[in-house]
Parts: sequence; structure tokens; C-alpha cells
Amino acid sequence: MHRSAGPPDPPRLRALPGAPPTDAELIASSVDDPAAFAPLFDRHAATVHRYLGRRVGELADDLLSETFLVAFRRRGAYRAEHVEVRPWLLGIATNVVRGHERAERRRYRLLAKAAGRPEEHGEDPADSAARLDAEALRGPLAAALAGLKARDRDALLLLAWGDLGYAEIAAVLDVPVGTVRSRLNRARRQTRAALPTTEEIR
Repeated sequence: MHRSAGPPDPPRLRALPGAPPTDAELIASSVDDPAAFAPLFDRHAATVHRYLGRRVGELADDLLSETFLVAFRRRGAYRAEHVEVRPWLLGIATNVVRGHERAERRRYRLLAKAAGRPEEHGEDPADSAARLDAEALRGPLAAALAGLKARDRDALLLLAWGDLGYAEIAAVLDVPVGTVRSRLNRARRQTRAALPTTEEIR
């Protein structure tokens, strides 16, 4: 029996690809699937490395690895309602730097002594950002940072180099916002006294 052809099937609609998972979703997934944590490195490693490089120079590579290792181990304790992932990682990086405070202070003191001393640089453009950071730190700014208490320096550099707000700094340092304000005021007062007006950290 010949069956007459019916109307053509309507075109099948394709589902739009979903948005990529958020940082918080990746961390939540990584608790059961550790491989899900890997994209967080791709998203945030450059930012964390830049922050570390300004603080500890050539130690940044090693401390970047340490920062993400600590973050991976603590992923089960992460709470998105407390702080976003980028500030959380910068807070971990700050704590990692604390373990190398002598190296950080030594870097600032060496940079302070190097003020006005010419340097020879290679032609590798990949080194340009780090070189500019080091040159900007020379002289009074480096000396001022070396003279700050660690907790005041942490708050100041999370603001200036980590680009975090007061509430984010409070969350990652686990202190009240009022304490952050006090530390920043103290750090600014000390650096302002040591710096030319053109070099003051915001």
C-alpha cells in the first residue's frame, strides 16, 4: 500500500550553547571532579602572577604554583557568598607572600638602593611589564614599602596592585572593614611621609 508523503518535518531547533560555568561553579564541581579546577588557573593565573611579581619579583613563578596548590586544597571550604574567586586567590597569594616576607623586604630594599642606577635590559618584550614594575618601585617607594608592617602593606597592596575594594580586602584578610580602613590610613600616612607627591600609592 502506497503511503502518501506527509508534510515535511519542521526543522529541528538546536539548543543554544550554554554559558561557560562561573568560577564558583567550577570550584563546586571540582570537589567531586578535581579536573574541573584547571580552568581557574587559565582564567586567573596572569592576574595572580602580576600581583606576586610586583611583591616578590623572580619568586613569582614558584609562589604562583604554591598559591594555586593551596587554593586547590582549600576548594571545599570556598564560599561564593563570602568573596568572589579572584579576591579569594589574591588573598591566598598574600598569605603565601607572608611566608616569604624577608625576601619581599629584601627586594624592596635592593630596589631602593638601585634608584638612579642604570640597568641593561634584554630585548625580550615579555620582560617589559616586570621591568617597568621594578623601575617604578625604585627609590623612595620601595623604601617606604619595606618600612611598613606586613599587615598594613598587605592591605595597601591588595588595594593598589590587587585592585580590590575595602569589603573584598576585609573578606580575604578575615578582618572587619573598619580594620582595613585603619590599616590603609596608617600605610598611606607612612608612605606619604616618605614619598614625593608624584609617587604616592593611591
